[in-house]
Amino acid sequence: MSVALALLAETFLSVSRSDLRWYFTYTAAGLILLFIGLAAACLYFFRRNTRDLTLLFFAILVILYAVRLLAALPSVQALLAAPATLWAHVDRAITYAILIPCTLFLSEVVGERLKPFLRCVLVVQATFAIVAILGDLLGIAPNALTLANNIVVIGSVLALPVFAIATRVRTDAGQLFSREIRVFTAGLAVWWVLAFYENLESLRRIDHHNIESLGFLIFVGCLGYVAARRTFVNEERLLAINKELEIARQIQSSTLPREIPKLAGLKIAARYLPMSAVAGDFYDFLPVDEHRIGILVADVTGHGVPAALIASMLKVAFAGQGAHADDPARLLAGLNRSLCGKFEDHFVTAAYAFIDVNSRVLRYAGAGHPPLLLASRSSGVRQIEENGLMLGLFPEAAYSVMEIPLSSGDRCLLYTDGILEAMNASQEEFGKARLQQFLEAHGHLPAGQFASTLFDEIARWAGRSTGRRQEDDITLVAIDFLNPP
Repeated sequence: MSVALALLAETFLSVSRSDLRWYFTYTAAGLILLFIGLAAACLYFFRRNTRDLTLLFFAILVILYAVRLLAALPSVQALLAAPATLWAHVDRAITYAILIPCTLFLSEVVGERLKPFLRCVLVVQATFAIVAILGDLLGIAPNALTLANNIVVIGSVLALPVFAIATRVRTDAGQLFSREIRVFTAGLAVWWVLAFYENLESLRRIDHHNIESLGFLIFVGCLGYVAARRTFVNEERLLAINKELEIARQIQSSTLPREIPKLAGLKIAARYLPMSAVAGDFYDFLPVDEHRIGILVADVTGHGVPAALIASMLKVAFAGQGAHADDPARLLAGLNRSLCGKFEDHFVTAAYAFIDVNSRVLRYAGAGHPPLLLASRSSGVRQIEENGLMLGLFPEAAYSVMEIPLSSGDRCLLYTDGILEAMNASQEEFGKARLQQFLEAHGHLPAGQFASTLFDEIARWAGRSTGRRQEDDITLVAIDFLNPP
């Protein structure tokens, strides 16, 4: 430490007052740039909801330039006491690579038709940077690499406008001359004018101070404006999206049953846990009279708003099948015809059970859905699988019905695959076997308590308490058959 302080004192005493002022100016500029770059990086990594890559590329560019600026200062070299050759390698390595984050930043603000071209420019820049840095470490003459770097820099600066003019990018004209591009171009022009002057003075071998860093400060201000503007725009867009999602959530919630139907001799409990604000799971009831009821549980492929919209369509289609409530096969066929042709990339799995309390019978049909589970005191737990094709794919699909006699104390489970596919930390699914075991072990619980306990078990299995996110929507309808009045 004492040697470093001695070298630092010697450095300051050996320069003129004018040079000392410039040293302090460069030091302040480097520290300011380093602070700005680190602040931008922190803002990018800690604001997860509104991450914009322009902010990250801005941070990398500014940090690299700040390190190069500070590493060239004798005071910093004296403090860190590293060999002069190391500082020279650091300076040249950053010089060869610094265009890459600048081009990445630009690729985020130009139109889509210019992005492929910029990717080609990035490949050239990255290839040159790797070759030049390795060549510098292997001892290739720095002058030759500097000349090659100048060619790459000039080519990169001229490439985009030349390409845009040559290909007459009309559809991107708005983005090509947008405010963001104009501000970026103005800052880049100031930086490169001062850099050109700096290189010209070097060629003339005239003693001068480095004014390129002042141009870069102006360029950083322009980039900061672009990055901040994009961040704020994204924030506003995210707020608008969240507001729309909340409205969609409220609308979807209104499509679910407000209350569970009450039938003498039957106890029904339903649980619904969406993965996000809106979901593709759906359940509903179709009461016929005080002794008969139809119950539908469905799962739309995918998640989010598209799946929720299809679930809303299913609600309307299901409400129109009242005439076939007692015939699961006709009801599913009617739903299938209503949904076919309405969407291309999605389909719906469904399970429908019709229960007649007086007749002590359950009629069941499925459409590509996980099997109904029936827990009986006499025969234990068994799977009832009577599946046809998924809804929404083939208009002429047909479905078959299984009729099951019910006894007092029987419990039926209708559910979506979010229960079976819940993963633990070892990527092991909850699965059918565990669900059956859970049903056997907790069959004594009332339907509502059983459903809540099962959801708690799935949350424990999936590690929700440790912050692991839910990976699918989960829906469960538990039906207990009691003694008819």
